[in-house]
Amino acid sequence: MRGIPASMKVFKAGSPAQALKLLADHPLAVPIAGGTDFMVAWNMGLLNEKSVLDLSGIREWTRVEETPSGLRAGALATHAELRDHPVVRRRFPLLAQACASVGSVQIQNRGTIGGNIANASPAGDTFPALAVYDARVSVAGRDGMRSIPFVDSFAGVKKTILGQAELISAVDIPFPSAKPDRQVFRKVGTRTSQAISKTVAAGLLWLGKGGIVKEMRFSLGSMAPTVRRLRAAEGYLAGRRLTPDVVDTAAQLLAKDVSPIDDFRSTAEYRLEVSRNILRSFLAPN
Repeated sequence: MRGIPASMKVFKAGSPAQALKLLADHPLAVPIAGGTDFMVAWNMGLLNEKSVLDLSGIREWTRVEETPSGLRAGALATHAELRDHPVVRRRFPLLAQACASVGSVQIQNRGTIGGNIANASPAGDTFPALAVYDARVSVAGRDGMRSIPFVDSFAGVKKTILGQAELISAVDIPFPSAKPDRQVFRKVGTRTSQAISKTVAAGLLWLGKGGIVKEMRFSLGSMAPTVRRLRAAEGYLAGRRLTPDVVDTAAQLLAKDVSPIDDFRSTAEYRLEVSRNILRSFLAPN
C-alpha cells in the first residue's frame, strides 16, 4: 500500500500558539518537522486518512542559541546544524559526534532534534550524549511550559510522557561545571552509516587528586526500551581509584541498569559484552 496525499488533511502552523491551537482542535493530527520518519510511514500507507500538523514554519523553534548557563536548541534544529555549531563542537563534542552518526548526510540535513526525541526510538543516536550532558526537554502546552529531565521524557519504546496536546519546543543543555578528563562517544552498528545501532554509548569522567573518580556519567542506547544512565556503575565508581578490579566491577554492574534483547540486528549477549568492553576501555587505568 502507498501513501495517498489526497486522503490527508494538512494543517500548517506559523507560530507556537497556532500549533498548540491546531493540535487542540485536531488532537489526532500527526506532528511533522523534518519528516524523515514520517515519510517512512507515508510510503507504507500508514498515514492515509490522517490529519497532519506541519511545524516546519515555526521560526522560534529553529534557533540554536548559547545562553549564560548552556545551550538551547530549538526542537526544529537539525542534526546537521547541531553537528556544525561551534558551541556544540567546543562544549558538547559528544553531541556533535552523535549528530554526525545519524543516518546519512541527507537525514542529518532534514531530521530534527525534537522529532528524534518525539520518535522515542530506543536506538536514538543522540540520546546517550543528551543523557550524560543532563539535558532537559522544554515542552509547550495550552497550560504553559514545563521542563522535563531528558532521561525521564520516555515512557517506553516509541512512547514519551508528553500529553496529547503538548509539543517539544526546545532542548536545554547545561554547561558542565568543569571540562571532563575523559569523554567518549561510540556507536556500534552493522556499518558506519545508515545503520541502527546494536549499542550506542556516551561517557564523561572527572578525576580528582591521585586519580580518584570525582564523577562518572555513562549512558547506553539500544540496550533497553529507553536510553539508560548507568546509575549503579556511576555510584560505585565515585570516590574510587580506577584499578583493574574496580573497572571490572563497574563493567559487571552495567547489567543492573540495562535489559538488552535478541532481535534481527543482534543478540542480548553480544550487546551486553560489547557495551561492557566500551566501558572498560573508557575507564582503563592509564
